[in-house]
Amino acid sequence: MLANYPLSKTEEAFFRDSDIEKITTKIPYLAVDNFPKLGLLTACRFLEWVSTNPEGVISLPTGKTPEYFIKWTKFLLENWEEKKGLDIRKKYGLIDCSKPVLKDLHFVQIDEFYPISSAQNNSFHHYVNKFYIEGFGLDPQKALLINCDEITLSEGKSYKEVFPDSKVDLTLRFREYKTPQEKLQQDSIYLIDQWCGQYEAKIREKGGIGFFVGGIGPDGHIAFNTRGSDIFSTTRLTETNFETQAVAAGDLGGIEISANRLVITIGLDTIVHNPDAVAIIIAAGEAKAGIVKQSLELSMTNVYPATVLQKLKNGRFFITKGAASKLTDSTDQYYFTGEWNDTKTERAVLDLCKKLQRYGHRITLEDLKEDKYTSQIPGLNENTVKNVIKSISDKIDRGMSEEKNEVFLHTGPHHDDISLGILPQITKQLHENSNEAHFAVLTSGFTAVTNTFVIETLRSAKKFLDNGRIQMVKFEDFYSSGYKLKMDKDVYHYLTNVASDNAEERLRGLCHRLVRAIVFTFGIKSTLQLREQINEIITVLKNSYDGEKNPKNIQTLKGMIREFEEELVWAHFGVQVKNVHHLRLGFYTGDIFTEQPDKKRDVEPILNMLREIKPTKLSLTLDPEGSGPDTHYKVLQATAEAIRQWSLEEDLSNFKVIGYRNVWFKFDAAESNVIVPVSLGDMSVMEDSFSNCYMSQVNASFPSYAHNGKFSTLAKNTWVDQLSDVQLLLGKNYFYQHQSAKVRSSHGLIFFREMEVEDFLIEARELEKSTEGML
Repeated sequence: MLANYPLSKTEEAFFRDSDIEKITTKIPYLAVDNFPKLGLLTACRFLEWVSTNPEGVISLPTGKTPEYFIKWTKFLLENWEEKKGLDIRKKYGLIDCSKPVLKDLHFVQIDEFYPISSAQNNSFHHYVNKFYIEGFGLDPQKALLINCDEITLSEGKSYKEVFPDSKVDLTLRFREYKTPQEKLQQDSIYLIDQWCGQYEAKIREKGGIGFFVGGIGPDGHIAFNTRGSDIFSTTRLTETNFETQAVAAGDLGGIEISANRLVITIGLDTIVHNPDAVAIIIAAGEAKAGIVKQSLELSMTNVYPATVLQKLKNGRFFITKGAASKLTDSTDQYYFTGEWNDTKTERAVLDLCKKLQRYGHRITLEDLKEDKYTSQIPGLNENTVKNVIKSISDKIDRGMSEEKNEVFLHTGPHHDDISLGILPQITKQLHENSNEAHFAVLTSGFTAVTNTFVIETLRSAKKFLDNGRIQMVKFEDFYSSGYKLKMDKDVYHYLTNVASDNAEERLRGLCHRLVRAIVFTFGIKSTLQLREQINEIITVLKNSYDGEKNPKNIQTLKGMIREFEEELVWAHFGVQVKNVHHLRLGFYTGDIFTEQPDKKRDVEPILNMLREIKPTKLSLTLDPEGSGPDTHYKVLQATAEAIRQWSLEEDLSNFKVIGYRNVWFKFDAAESNVIVPVSLGDMSVMEDSFSNCYMSQVNASFPSYAHNGKFSTLAKNTWVDQLSDVQLLLGKNYFYQHQSAKVRSSHGLIFFREMEVEDFLIEARELEKSTEGML
C-alpha cells in the first residue's frame, strides 16, 4: 500500500481520491483520471512543498507535458483565498498551508540542446524564462540556467564560429585533431566539459535539488539521461538516441536537425544527490504505459534511467490511468474488482494465449484454472475459449460485411490520420457505387512541413515559371478568379505522372497547386508580384531558425501543401476535391500550449459540415484519454460537441460513430467490436499512396519514436502485429483455410469500434470532464 511510504497531506488526499487498492511497485505512484488532473496533482504537491521550503532548490520540466502543472500552479496562487481556490485546497490537503511565496526559490534548469541560441523561442532557456522565471515570479539572480551563448569556448569565439554547422564531434575528446578547426573544436569541448562540472558543483553547493519534476521519454529518459546512462552520472555534454531525437524533432524543426544536435543535461546522480529530495516523474497516456511499467517494476538499472528514483524516500511517479494501464497493479485491479464482462473474458483469454504462446484450441480448462486472470472468469468451463473464438470470429465477419447506401464522413485530426488508421476499410466502402464518401481533416497540419521542403518547392516553381511551364498564369482571369478553378486537374495531372513514373511532371503538378496557394494566401495580382512573393517567402524561411514559428500566412501556405497531399490520396479512388474538406480549426496555432477548442470557432465548422453532408456514418480518432495537449484529444472534443448539437436537430437513431486508432494509440482485439482483414494488396496501396502523395512526409522529418522511417511502414507493422495476436487465439489455419478469399489473403488486421451516438457521447463526455471547472 502507498500508506507504507512517507506521504504528504496532498499525496494522502489524492490517494484517497483515487480507486487504487494496492501498490507493489518499487517506486510509489499516484494515478489520476486524466491529463489536466495530473497537472493539478503536481501543482498541489509543488505548492505544498514550497510552503515549507520557501528558499528551496527546484528543477522543473520543459516541453508540452507541464502545461496543466503551470496553469494550475498560477490558478491556485491567484485564487488562494477565493472560493474556487479554497475548495481545491480543502479537497487536496492544502487548507492548512500558508500561501506559498515563490520569489526566493532557487531554480535549476534541467537540460538544453547544444548548440542553440538562448534567444530562440524553441530553446529550453527561453521556455524556462517565460514560464518559470517570469511566469512564477522567480528571482533570475537565484537561477542556474544553461545559456549556450554564454558558455566560454576556445579563443573566446562564439559557438557559430567554432561549430558553424552546429555539429559537435565528441570523438575529439579522445582522438587527435586533424585540422586547425578541429583543434579549436577540441579545446572548446574541453571547456564545455569544464563548464558542466562547474554547473554540477553549483547545484551541490546549494545542497542539491530539493524539488524535481521531470517527464519521461519513450526510451525511459529522464532529463536527457537516455537509456544506458550511468546511474551515477552528473551534468555533461552528451549525445542522444533515436527515440529522443524523434521526440525532439518537433522542437527543432525535424529529425535532420535533432539527430545532429547534442544536449547538456544534469545527471541521474544530480537528481538524487539530496536524499530528502522530492523527485517526481509525470507521465500521461497509454503510449507511456510500457515504459512506466518497466521503470516502476524493475530493480535499479541503467537500462531504465527512472529506476534511480528508488534511491529516494520521496521519489514518486504521478501518472494518468492510461499511463498506469500496463502495471501489474492495474491489471490485477481490472480483473479482481468491478463487474465482470465479455471484454474481460476475451482479454484474459487472448493474453493467456500470448503468455503461453499456445493456440486457443490448445488451451485446456486446467490452463484457464491455473492462470490468475482467466481463473476469475464466471462459469469457467470447456466452452469458455470456444466462446471467445466465436466472438472474435464474429468481429471479423462484421469487418467483412458489405455496406451499401451509406454516406460516410471520415475525419482525422491531421492529414494521413485517416489513411494510417482505416484505409483498407475505406477502399472497400468506395468500391460500392451506392455509397457516398467525404473526408475531412480538421486542422491545417502546417507544423509537419519543414522550411527546407517549402524552399526547395518554391525554387522549383520559379524555374517552371521561368521556362513558361506554369501556363495557367497567362490566362486573363487567373489572378482574379482562375486560380480557384480546376483543382481536380492538378490532382489528376499529378497522379497521371505517378503512373508514368515522371518525377519532374509530378513536381510541376505540385508547383501548380503551390502557385494557386500563394495567390490565394497573399492576394497576388500579377506574375511579377508572384515572383517577388516567392522570393520573399524563401528569404523569410532561410532567415528563420529551425523550429521557429512561422508567420500566419506561411503557416497557411504550408497547410495548403498538406491539403493537396490529402486530396491526392483520396483521388486514388476517384474521390473529387469537393469531397475532401479542410476545416483548419482555430485552436491549432503552432504554439507550445494550444487553446482548448472554442464552441463557436471550432465546433460550428464541424456542425455546419454535418448539416451539409448528413452522414450516416462518421469516423474519428478515438484516443483513450486526455493524454496531453495533443491535437487528437482536442479534435475529439470539438467533434463530440458538434455531434451532440446535431443530435438535437436530427434523428440520429441510425447514425453510427466509428472510433479508430492508428500509430499513436492502439485498440486490442477485446475492446474493438469490428476487425477488418488486411491483404498484402491493401498494404501496398497504403504504402504507395503514402509515399507518392504525402510528399512532405516521405523523408520522415517528424517520425514516431517507435520507427525510424515512414508512418505508413509503422502502420503496416501495427496491422501485422494485430494479426499475430489474433492468430494465436484462432489458429493460422483459421485464416489460410477460411471460406472467404478476403480472410485467406489477410496478413494484417485493423481493429476499430462502431458505436451508437449515445454511447459515443457518454465516452466523450467522460473525457470532457477532465477540463471542466478549470482556469
